[in-house]
Amino acid sequence: MNPTIIIADDHPLVLKGLEEYLFEKEFNVLASAKNGKEALSLIKAHNPDIAILDIKMPFYTGLQIAEKCKKSKLPTKIILITFEKDEKIYNEAKSLGIYGYVLKEFALDEIENCIASVIKNKPYFSPELLAYIEVDSAPEKLNSLTKTELKILKLITENKTAREIAEELFISPRTVEKHKSNTIRKLEIEKTPNSLLIWAKENQHHLS
Repeated sequence: MNPTIIIADDHPLVLKGLEEYLFEKEFNVLASAKNGKEALSLIKAHNPDIAILDIKMPFYTGLQIAEKCKKSKLPTKIILITFEKDEKIYNEAKSLGIYGYVLKEFALDEIENCIASVIKNKPYFSPELLAYIEVDSAPEKLNSLTKTELKILKLITENKTAREIAEELFISPRTVEKHKSNTIRKLEIEKTPNSLLIWAKENQHHLS
């Protein structure tokens, strides 16, 4: 399937580069816009499958366009391209149901994968961005843990079993398990075997 695409960016070079790249890959680029106003009217006129938008543009930002599309129930899937590694923007993008978030420095490497993913209704976020945000949001989430939960997390990184942790903290293994499931919930970790251990190891430097 060759999706119809509209692109918008207020940097002429970025726009030209992206357009040429997509044409070369034989994507069906319907039109391009230099600002948010043009982009929105193109989306309304053509109803493309995908709109690739710069986040910061005159008149409307990529996020504002996404919001307007969502309100008008337009089926166009939005992909944002940006230089910003910004957790706030990322969270806003997610809440608006944006399908892709690609960092400009990797745009040409990633845009093809991103489009392929979006066509299959799978959101695509730049791996670089996710890595940056994951590292960034760990300490914030840790603030919601109790002293005991933090202690248990630290002991988990030392490969201690629930029984060993229970003995060390003078509590029952069952209480340890309870603390562990509370921690998983607070840290919003998926409930898979060893997921807490993996998370604790990855964020060990925040626990010391």
